[in-house]
Amino acid sequence: MSLNLVAWILVVVGAINWGLVGLGWLIGPNTDWNIVHMLLGSLGSQIEAIVYILVGVAGVWMLIKKMK
Repeated sequence: MSLNLVAWILVVVGAINWGLVGLGWLIGPNTDWNIVHMLLGSLGSQIEAIVYILVGVAGVWMLIKKMK
């Protein structure tokens, strides 16, 4: 699997996650639709933080690739 495909998948996952978080906030203050937290929250916040960092790095990677 190429680095570009992995970055693309992470960016899409991150975009969907943030869209659901925003939608949850609009629906109600106690509505938490953070998919990353739902899937990885029980494993510890450090793994969740690593996923968020990887999504951010993937976004920067895609931005750099687009500017070339």
